Amino acid sequence: MTLRILRPGALATVQDLGRPGLQHLAIVPGGAMDPAAHRIANALVGNRAQAATLEIGLSGPELVFDEPLLVALHGARFEATLDGAAFPAARPVLVRAGARLRIARARLGCFGYLAVAGGIAVPPVLGSRATYLPGAFGGLNGRPVGAGAVLPIAPDAPALAAARFARVSARQGGAVEVGAGSARSVRWFAPAPSLPDADPPVARVVDGVHLALFTEAARAAFLAERWRVGPDSNRMGYRLLGPKLELARPAEIVSQATCLGTVQVPPSGQPIVLMADHQTTGGYPKIAEVIDADVPRFAQLGPGAQVRFARVALADADAARERWNGRLARLIERIRWELGNEDG
Repeated sequence: MTLRILRPGALATVQDLGRPGLQHLAIVPGGAMDPAAHRIANALVGNRAQAATLEIGLSGPELVFDEPLLVALHGARFEATLDGAAFPAARPVLVRAGARLRIARARLGCFGYLAVAGGIAVPPVLGSRATYLPGAFGGLNGRPVGAGAVLPIAPDAPALAAARFARVSARQGGAVEVGAGSARSVRWFAPAPSLPDADPPVARVVDGVHLALFTEAARAAFLAERWRVGPDSNRMGYRLLGPKLELARPAEIVSQATCLGTVQVPPSGQPIVLMADHQTTGGYPKIAEVIDADVPRFAQLGPGAQVRFARVALADADAARERWNGRLARLIERIRWELGNEDG
């Protein structure tokens, strides 16, 4: 069972929740840039959270389904069509064999996730199917998914699709036709909590370990200015454009462990927010750390998007993480109920 890629997008890779616990061996966690959207996409087709999805950045591919499959597209809001008809995103969709899905540019957000019931079945590497581009391993041969690529899916995917969609459509009192018989779906949809909800969005940060090394003007500017995501941003880090952040005096920084959300400032004075494929250690001074609850929203900022930072205490960051995790858990539980998938 396969998905065939007819035309590549800007950046499409196979991702799951990554490889946590191996950073001391110089293996970064990696995984989905927006793990919340990845989890919701999997929930919409009845998968467990760790199942591999196709992560789509900025604009997506065109692909064809060789078998009838249950799929869901969640996260960034893309212009997407199925056999020329509008594709219903953020909900389970049972597509017929031979249907073509075209995912164009993102209208809101940056990263979306195409989940398939049963998951994408590329071989796991170090316990994960996630693509790590800098190391060229995981996913589909360690590379972005290009034209002509064939993505393996679970051999029982058609059977899972039929059974799971039968349950959800029965709960809804029937299905909704998509296009000229290309697919069937449901009337409800799952919200995308990580999409930007303000202009500009605000990312909360706690103080970085080297904050005191920066000038008072730099510390003030970091919080006061609107920063713009640079065009050379990628899965390793988002480069921000704005005023130059200067150190009070030259300093030698011993390389230290980094983590998702670390805000480093290289000699250029333009901060870099480390993302899913960040390096394991770094020697640039750390001015701040984006809190866990705001990393998924930060990941949805495409090149040119603006963002501001707000300083919070560590206790506030912990409380925000608990609220975020609770909100996500309740949403996924609701989706599982709709699918009749109470143990999924």
